[in-house]
Amino acid sequence: MAFTEKAVVFLLMMMAAFHVSQAAVHKVGDSSGWTIIGNIDYKKWAATKNFQVGDSIIFEYNAKFHNVMRVTHAMYKSCNASSPLTTMTTGNDTIKITNYGHHFFLCGIPGHCQAGQKVDINVVKVSAAAAPTPTSAMASPVPPANVPAPSPNVASPFIVAKGGVGVLTLAIALVAFLTLFTHA
Repeated sequence: MAFTEKAVVFLLMMMAAFHVSQAAVHKVGDSSGWTIIGNIDYKKWAATKNFQVGDSIIFEYNAKFHNVMRVTHAMYKSCNASSPLTTMTTGNDTIKITNYGHHFFLCGIPGHCQAGQKVDINVVKVSAAAAPTPTSAMASPVPPANVPAPSPNVASPFIVAKGGVGVLTLAIALVAFLTLFTHA
């Protein structure tokens, strides 16, 4: 393989590693975490975030008093925790966003959702030309009224993950680099 071809392969691998490492990590409720103490406004919290596919959402909470349930839009609106799509109970749950759209979560402990412990993670597909600038990113985005909520049978998948994806990709790129340039 010629040097130019090796350089192109390496560049593509590094771009892939860079793309993976650009994913953000969002701790729900920031320093307060996932709780009903302190009157956290999760709707306001989510409105200040720019969620993207590849980002991770972390729910940190006291597992003795809370949980995290992924639910449908109807269940979210009515605080119905009777048949969640998924339930997490570790107190430190990480969810990787794998697709666009609304993703609804609530605490299933009686009274907690009604007290405001619910969040709508809205992942909006943004083109490069329409990407927010630093000044527009500070504004609270308002989702278009005509965006339908996902139905239960087409609910968006999430991958529960524990970090290290960017490091793994970088390690693979390094091994590929060493292989390409040492076996000329």
